[in-house]
Amino acid sequence: MITTGDFKRGGRILSDGEPFTIEDFAVQTPSARGAATLVRCKLRSVLTGTLVEKTFRGGEKFEVPDVGFRQVQFLYDDGEACHFMDVTSYEQFALDHERLPGMVPWLTEGLKLSSVVWDGNIVGVDLPQYVEATIDMAGGGSRSDTASGKNLKDATLTNGIQIKVPLFIDTGERILVNPKTIEFVRRA
Repeated sequence: MITTGDFKRGGRILSDGEPFTIEDFAVQTPSARGAATLVRCKLRSVLTGTLVEKTFRGGEKFEVPDVGFRQVQFLYDDGEACHFMDVTSYEQFALDHERLPGMVPWLTEGLKLSSVVWDGNIVGVDLPQYVEATIDMAGGGSRSDTASGKNLKDATLTNGIQIKVPLFIDTGERILVNPKTIEFVRRA
């Protein structure tokens, strides 16, 4: 059991029978006598990935959910669901596209991911911090762009996502991309 005083970013709580990860929280101490301290939280659902804002009273107690992580590998996408394999047990499973919001374009064959396990069932996967991608088409940049500080050009990845890359990146090159911010990191 943990209380609101034990909250920290990245911690997990069980609220209304559902596991949540604490994204952010703020403590509000009232100025009036006898008023209760409130803790406003931004919680991300482990099951659905949705962001929820909730307010709790100071000192409220919560159970810690039994959430685990396992290494999995992406196998293929059949159009409706993505298929994965647990690298330790070689057990295969599928997750619908709705359970993987914004992740499907970044999944490539053989990609290693971390799966989220709750109550003995795999409920989702987490992308790595950086994903490898290939430049399908790079726009042109001019020499004068570097003097003005605009040293980025438009590029399209093989998965169809548009991204800004430095001028020295050409078509066909492999790069590392942060899939959360969709930003160029470095060459692969």
